[in-house]
Order: sequence, then C-alpha cells, then structure tokens
Amino acid sequence: MDGTTWGLVVETTVGIGERKHVEATVVAHVTGSREEALAELERRARSYSPSHPLSPRRSRLLRQGDGFLLVVDGAWQSYVTRFTVAELLVDSAAPAPAPEPDPGPVEEPVARDADGIPVRPAWLGRTDLS
Repeated sequence: MDGTTWGLVVETTVGIGERKHVEATVVAHVTGSREEALAELERRARSYSPSHPLSPRRSRLLRQGDGFLLVVDGAWQSYVTRFTVAELLVDSAAPAPAPEPDPGPVEEPVARDADGIPVRPAWLGRTDLS
C-alpha cells in the first residue's frame, strides 16, 4: 500500500448576490494510492448536498483530472462545488508522531540439545525462588 497522504478538498460557492464567493475546506485525509483517494472523493461528491441554490433545477456531476465538479442550476444562478484530491506535502498542525514503544530487554538465545530441550533449565540460578 502506498503511504502517501491525500487531502480531499471541497471548494463551494457560498452566499448570494454580491456576497457570493468560494470557500475551500479540507474535508478529510486519505492515506494510500491516488486512486483510493479519488474513489473516496467520488463517494463524497455523489452524496454532497450543497446549501445553494435553495431550489435546484438541475444538478450535474462532472469528472476532471484531479477530482469532480458539481454544477447546480438554480432559478436565477448556477452554483459550483469543486472536489479535488491533492497530495499533502506539509501540515503545520499535524500531530507529533507517537514514540516508538520500548521493546524491553533482549533475551539471549537459549542453548538446546538435539531434541530441542534447553540445556540449562530456566529456573536454575534464580534467586527469587525458595
């Protein structure tokens, strides 16, 4: 499996009239291949329900190179939502990697006879036994 991390980005039209603008959000991260990230992005694009327009007349989902484009026609205007997959290169708020667990003491190999029985019993020499 590919260890690349992909950001799933949604850019959508918000507001109306002169306040209409586009906002972008990273909605999820996918670790794996680009194809796996695109599959997850397509699943999200197909189930996405934009807040505008309030009364949609027509909705079209189109595939493009790195994602999908959802065009929704309203009574007066069209609204666009772009779904893009992009490789994550830097994340300033990424959690620190977990420390490696201590493997504990390394046990020395036990000498065994031809039948696989230890030559020296494990209990021999222990001071905590009475």
